[in-house]
Order: sequence, then structure tokens, then C-alpha cells
Amino acid sequence: MYNVMSPKAEEFISHEEILDCLDYGQKNKTNRELIDKILNKARERKGLSHREAIVLLDCELEDKNQEIYALAEQIKKDFYGNRIVMFAPLYLSNYCINGCEYCPYHAKNKHIARKKLTQEEIVREVTALQDMGHKRLAIEAGEDPKNNPIEYILESIKTIYSIKHKNGAIRRVNVNIAATTVEEYRMLKEAGIGTYILFQETYNKENYERLHPTGPKSDYAYHTEAHDRAMEGGIDDVGLGVLFGLNNYRYDFTGILMHAEHLEAYKGVGPHTISVPRVRRADDIDPDTFDDGIDDDTFAKIVACIRIAVPYTGMIVSTRESKACRERVLHLGISQISGGSKTSVGGYVEPEPEEENSAQFDVSDNRTLDEVVRWLMEMGYVPSFCTACYREGRTGDRFMTLLKSGQIVNCCHPNALMTLKEYLEDYASPETRKVGDALITRELDVITNPVVRAKVEDYLENIHEGKRDFRF
Repeated sequence: MYNVMSPKAEEFISHEEILDCLDYGQKNKTNRELIDKILNKARERKGLSHREAIVLLDCELEDKNQEIYALAEQIKKDFYGNRIVMFAPLYLSNYCINGCEYCPYHAKNKHIARKKLTQEEIVREVTALQDMGHKRLAIEAGEDPKNNPIEYILESIKTIYSIKHKNGAIRRVNVNIAATTVEEYRMLKEAGIGTYILFQETYNKENYERLHPTGPKSDYAYHTEAHDRAMEGGIDDVGLGVLFGLNNYRYDFTGILMHAEHLEAYKGVGPHTISVPRVRRADDIDPDTFDDGIDDDTFAKIVACIRIAVPYTGMIVSTRESKACRERVLHLGISQISGGSKTSVGGYVEPEPEEENSAQFDVSDNRTLDEVVRWLMEMGYVPSFCTACYREGRTGDRFMTLLKSGQIVNCCHPNALMTLKEYLEDYASPETRKVGDALITRELDVITNPVVRAKVEDYLENIHEGKRDFRF
């Protein structure tokens, strides 16, 4: 049944293959010779198969686990340097006709406050996000053909791109909406979206169908094959994710790597991003009702092993996770984080009263974007608001080719410094600006090409004088 090149979900995500892999991982969890062989292959920076990766995830040899963490951290540095891309979610509507048992938007929830932003309200939300300093958004909406049709999503994207407030601009809109048709993916592509993101939630078909008893999302195959359709519709970059806690984490870890392998083999380019959210408390949702929750140590091991298995793929962690947890996994593979996030519809303009909660999940990291940016810089990271690759056509296989060759750093590092400088000039607190200017001065030494460095220094001075949007 297993066929990485098959267009059918139950063949490129084979239940039998996953069960066999889980057995293989357990049988070899203390097999030092095999683990060493896999680690040596991983050091070549070309990735691992799902079967090899599960052995590392299951490894119970403490000295080898330390090697796994060290290798993950080094691979992250090799491909992504010390840059951390910043973004924020924007919830457009929580109307939804699905019956997902882990999501407060489920159709049976009659006491959640249902909301849908008008275009005028979107302007206010985006203006608030621009005033925070954000340049990249991920828009979110429940699945509801009546309230949230594709026309509403497209109009909202057009509105978002049109808003220019002071020095603010949203330069890239990523989209996280329900699985749809090739034709509608083409519409999203024409609207100028960045990455199309769709979480699988769980790759276990039986468990998936139990957790999605009603609504269009209950169709496992249609949902799982959505990324193929998105790429057929011309979208170069797609994002995967599972919701850890819904199902056995080893099963879904294997499943998401199989999905990445399928995209690489069948479509010629793997996922642009992999997200690793965990189930969180929300209206009408108690995470304790799910039996497969994972602790922070297991979560860190998952992040490290995904980073080793798919070294070229961006990894995202949201404000679902605490400051301490995010700090730990940043070292092990995460390359994108959200900051100052609100998970309710309309939450950026004014906080909701508790009795009118429309949030999709509780946020664990409640710091402002400015606090998150300063925290990152104090740890030696460069917060990046860059969207240049999308706007320069460095997407899909073109982006991956540059990343795999190591050439992308010649664009990404200078662009990160310039977008950080924009943030410092326009939005940062005095304390954050002081930390940031010192960081930029140090990071200029990383640019070894004298021509590039001179150009970056010139652009930075132009930014200080009020000009914006320079990029390589």
C-alpha cells in the first residue's frame, strides 16, 4: 500500500508502514550501532527518512540524545543562522460548519461569540498590527461557505495589502484556511499569497474521522491531499502541521515526515514550513480530555528530530507555548515565531470581555511584540521581518535550491538586519532600540563580502533617515 509517489492519501500516508516504523523504532531504541549510522548520515545535512528519524526519536541512550540535540542546533545554525522570522495570526472569522472536537469553533458550540470581520474592521485590525511593527500575517478563518466564501477571503487579502499606515505595510499574507479546490487555490495564488498552510491535525485516519464527525473536514483523503492541489494550483510554498495531543505523537511524527517526503517526491519540493502546535485549553475545550498530551521534554525531542530529518524546512512555534518552552525549542530547530498574538476575531483593536470569548485557543506567551523582539536579541538572535524572497520570486524549488546550496544567507542575513532596523526606528521602545542597534553593529561583521557589507551599511543609513523597504 505504501507509495510515496501516489496521489492517494492512504498510500503516501500508509497506516501499515507507520505501524511497521513504530515497531522498528522501539526495537532499535538502544541499538548504538544503528543510531550512530543514522547520526552520521544526518551530519551530511541532506535529511533522513521517516524510518531513520523514528529511531532517533525513540533513542533511549542518553549520550546519543545529547548528540541529537547538538546536531539539531548545529543544523539549524547552518541553514537558518541566528535569524528568527516574526509573524502574527489574524483571525477573520470563527464561523464554521465542521464538528472538530478539539476546536471551539465547532458547529455544536452554541455559546461562543461568533464573529466575522467586515472590511472596515480588517482595516482597523491591520492598522493595529502595523503599529506593532508586523510585516507578515497568517490569516485564519473557519470553514463556512456561507459566511467565509473564497470571495470573502480574496477581498480580505486585497484589503490587507492595500493598507499603508505611517511607515507600516503588510508585505506578505500567508493563508490558513480549509482544504479547497485547485481552482480556488489558483485564485489565492493570483491574490499574491505567500505560503498556504493547512494542519493535518492527525494522520491516523481512524482517529481523524472520530475527531471530525461532521462537516467537510471529515473527509480524510480530501483534506490530506489538499497540499497537492494547492501546488497544482500554482502555490509554490505550502506548510504542514499536526496538533500534538490528539493522537500518539510517534504516529503523527512519522506521518508528517512521510507527507514531507511525498511532496518532495511527487511535487518536486518539500514543505516550506512545518508547525508543531500542542492542544491548548479553549472555550468548550478541555485538553485533559485528550489522552495523548506530550510533556516539554518530548516536545523538544520532536522539534530536534524534525529539524534533523528535514533540515531545509522552516519550523514554526506559536504563542500556544510558554516563554520557557519557546526559548528551548528555538535552539533546537524553530525558525519562525509569532509575537504579540491575539487568537480572537478582532482581538488586536480591543481585548474581548471574558464572557464574549471568540479565541481559538489560550495564549501561553502574552508578551508584547516589543518584549519578544528584545528577548530574542538578548539571546543573540536577529528578529527578521523580511518578506523579500516572496517578492523577488525566490519561492518553491528556487528558494530550496538557494537554501540547500548555502547561498540564501547572502540575502537573508542582510535583509533581516534591514527589516530589524526598520522595526527599531519605527516601533521599538528606547530600551529595545538600544539593544537592537548594538546587535546590528555586531552582526555586520558576519557579512564577509565587502561590497555587500558596504551596501547594507548604506541601506541602514537610508533607513535611519526615513527611507524604507530595501532588500537583496
